[in-house]
Amino acid sequence: MSAFKYSLIAISAAAATAAVTSLIAAHETSASPLQTAASLAVPSAERGAYLIKTSGCGDCHTPLKMGPKGPEPDLPRAYSGHPADLKMPPAPRLGEGPWIWAGAATNTAFAGPWGVSYAMNLTPDTETGLGLWTEQQFVATLRTGRHLGVSRPVLPPMPIGATSEMSDSDLRSLYAYLRTIKPVRNRVPDPAPAQ
Repeated sequence: MSAFKYSLIAISAAAATAAVTSLIAAHETSASPLQTAASLAVPSAERGAYLIKTSGCGDCHTPLKMGPKGPEPDLPRAYSGHPADLKMPPAPRLGEGPWIWAGAATNTAFAGPWGVSYAMNLTPDTETGLGLWTEQQFVATLRTGRHLGVSRPVLPPMPIGATSEMSDSDLRSLYAYLRTIKPVRNRVPDPAPAQ
């Protein structure tokens, strides 16, 4: 083979390698937040959005309303918790047996052996939501299962067993994302202990 052909082969191989490397780099930068170890270490609102959506936080913290095909999320109230304008009647009495808890049609109020609990307002509203909470208080709450990290217990069905196992970076990412959503003024009732 002539030197010219070897040069063409070498140039072609280098170009192909560069093209593949560029494609891999482009894929990694446009991939989901779970793709690289570096993305796991740096808190970001983008990763927080991913975690909020895949962890089902809106299932309880966004009230349901009746739509044409049944219950659906009330999106203007996304992450605002139990609607303040929905006054709940006394919780149903549940006897011994397999039925030990009940939930409201909005999926934001729950009754069980712990009493009655309400999904809290996660929006950054400064009067009724997380607007005045620090990142440290938020992380401590989800890590310890205590309101503000030091106060009353966070009640079921909040999955504290799961959130307490999340990395600090992921908890900080949740906080970062929740700071970006629309504040909704909605004062959620305090929980009522079991009687």
